[in-house]
Amino acid sequence: MSPRTRPRVLCVDDDEDSRVMLVTLLRHELLEAKAVGTAAQAISSIQRERFDLYLLDSRLPDLDGFDLCRRIRDFDPDTPILFFSGAAHSTDRRKGLDAGANSYVVKPEIDSLIEAITQFVGQTKTTAAQVVPFRPKMSFYPGFTDGPLAA
Repeated sequence: MSPRTRPRVLCVDDDEDSRVMLVTLLRHELLEAKAVGTAAQAISSIQRERFDLYLLDSRLPDLDGFDLCRRIRDFDPDTPILFFSGAAHSTDRRKGLDAGANSYVVKPEIDSLIEAITQFVGQTKTTAAQVVPFRPKMSFYPGFTDGPLAA
């Protein structure tokens, strides 16, 4: 990941509302995000594109997230994988970590999710925001002879 490139996250979740929320949240944190709804779409995307992090749900319509995690690890042993799932049992967490995930966050713990993502892809919003200058837009400035601010 070059210093000018925003980290790319692939979100894999069968629930459309969750995908929309995750993409919106990650873009707010100044990350680039792509969301898909099936394991097949995820594998296809991974084969065509580069990602800095995979964010998986444990329940998918065509393959469970744990099997998807193992398949990803077969050809990509290095990219961090996080589970973000409603499956909150300790056995689910253990299955995710045993499958090769780096972390497991239970929905809806958004703050924990952002903290885990930041741990694996580096600073997000704080670092990126420092390079975006603030430029206010005003159409009239004091001292002009016409407009609402003219004396």
